[in-house]
Amino acid sequence: GPGLSPSLLVGKQVAIDTAKELNVPIIGVNHSVSHLTLGQLRAGAKDPIFLYLSGANTQIIAKVGNKYVIFGETLDTGLGNALDKFGRDIGLGFPAGPKIEMLAKNGSYVELPYTVKGMDIACSGLVTKATQLYKKGISKEDLCFSMQETLFAMITEVTERAMAHVRKNEVMLIGGVAANQRLCSMLRSMCEARNAKFFAVPLKLSGDNGVQIAWQGILEYQAGRREKEIDIRPYERTEDVEIIW
Repeated sequence: GPGLSPSLLVGKQVAIDTAKELNVPIIGVNHSVSHLTLGQLRAGAKDPIFLYLSGANTQIIAKVGNKYVIFGETLDTGLGNALDKFGRDIGLGFPAGPKIEMLAKNGSYVELPYTVKGMDIACSGLVTKATQLYKKGISKEDLCFSMQETLFAMITEVTERAMAHVRKNEVMLIGGVAANQRLCSMLRSMCEARNAKFFAVPLKLSGDNGVQIAWQGILEYQAGRREKEIDIRPYERTEDVEIIW
């Protein structure tokens, strides 16, 4: 978990069959948590604010005691999905993120809704407004530039607020959106202004991958976890997982 039940059921059965074939133990892990631990392994951050940005996920997370605590998240659409939805609306296809980043290099700013509510952000209204402006003749380049600048400024603001709240001096960007160099630049500038360090997971491991699941399983197995049988947990959140490793 977490995820859509049909997909999790297929994954569960493949994992069970593979474990039997190889005669090895099997452990069910949390997909989101595995992004965090693999990021720390490869990026080198010691105790960061985790900025987890993928298609469906937008969360600001920090380790507090033996739990990961979510300090902020999207109230509607994930940041990556917002970019992809806008990209589809203006004919960029899927995935739209890389094309938006490329077009944005030749764009200028157009005002879009900037929606930060406490530690949370909302993205859907921004997508709606940008799509409306495209239909009114605003160029793809200007809208791609404005989408990036607005979304990334929103997430950078709440990330900085989380850093101040929990007094951490590291930020680590994980998830597929970590490939965006403009986002990395904005976060790096924010960290430099706070005398903090910025880390991003290596590009080849920024999206979903088997390594993260394997590494999480190793961590939990080495910490003594054993399971007689596994089941799916579709709604399990990052903060539901106890850190035993």
